[in-house]
Amino acid sequence: MIKLHVKNETSRLREVVLGTAKNNGPTPTIDQAYDPKSIEHIKAGTYPVEEDMIKEMEAVAKVFEKYDVKVYRPKVINDYNQIFARDIAFVIDDKFIRANILPDRDREIEAIEHVWSQIPEENRLRLPEECHVEGGDVMPWNDHIFIGTYSGDDYSDYITARTNMDAVIAIQELFPNKTVKSFELCKSNTIAKDNALHLDCCFQPIGANKAILHKEGFLEEDEYEWLLNFFGNEHCFIISKDEMYNMNSNVFSISEDVIISEQNFTRLNTWLRAQGFTVEEVPYAEIAKQEGLLRCSTLPLVRD
Repeated sequence: MIKLHVKNETSRLREVVLGTAKNNGPTPTIDQAYDPKSIEHIKAGTYPVEEDMIKEMEAVAKVFEKYDVKVYRPKVINDYNQIFARDIAFVIDDKFIRANILPDRDREIEAIEHVWSQIPEENRLRLPEECHVEGGDVMPWNDHIFIGTYSGDDYSDYITARTNMDAVIAIQELFPNKTVKSFELCKSNTIAKDNALHLDCCFQPIGANKAILHKEGFLEEDEYEWLLNFFGNEHCFIISKDEMYNMNSNVFSISEDVIISEQNFTRLNTWLRAQGFTVEEVPYAEIAKQEGLLRCSTLPLVRD
C-alpha cells in the first residue's frame, strides 16, 4: 500500500514514479508531434535517439538511489513515449488524480497500474471528461495550488493548451480549504520560444520560499507580478527566453536543500549554489528537445 503525501514541490522526497525512455519508438512524424520544440528537432534531424535518452534517465535514477528514494518505473510499452510521467497524473495531499490528457496518450496511465493499484480506491480520482488537465500545470504549494491554464476562445486550436478552466474549478471544489490560483499561459503551436507548454515551463518553487520565473511565459503581466510579490523579488531567479526554451525552470527538488538540475544550466546552477542548495547535475539536454525536463519526467507520490 502506498500512503500518498504531497503538500508541496520541495519537501523531502520518499517515493516517486520516474518515466522511461526504453522502447521509445521511432522519431515521430511532424503531424504526430505534440509541441513546437519537438517539431523543430524533427525538421532539423536532431530529434533525440532512444539510447541517449535512456542514459539521461538512468543518471536521474542514480541520484534518487543516492538519496534513498523509492523509484517506480512504468511498464514498458513497445514503440511508445513514456518519458513524461508528470503529464499523466499528479498527487495533492493524499489524492492521486488521473489527468485527462491527449487521447493518444491514454496507454501511459495503464503502464503505471502497478502503482495506482496500491493506492486506496477512495484516493484515486478522475476529473469529469470536460476537465482537461496535465500534471505539468498543477503545483501544490502548502495551502495554495498553482495551476497553469489557457481560457481563450481559441483554446481548441492549440495542441499546446493542456489545462482548461473547467479543471481549475473542479480542483478548487476538490480542495475547498486551499487557495487555488490560476495563471494564463502564452501558447504557440509553431514557435517554441513563445510557448509555455505547462506552468512548470515558466515557473517553479524551490527551497522553502524561492522560485524560478520567466516573465514572458505569462499572458497577463499582473499574474506574473503576483508570483514575484508572493515569493519576493530577492528570492526569485528570473530566466531569459533562451533559458526558458532550454527548460531552466523545469528542475526537480529532492528536498528543500537538494535540486536535480541539467548540467548545462550554468547561470542557474551557480545561483542555486550561492543560495546554499546542493545541486545534483545530470545530462538531460536530449530529453529537453521534446519540451520537457526533470519535473516533467517525475511523478512524486510521497514527500515528508
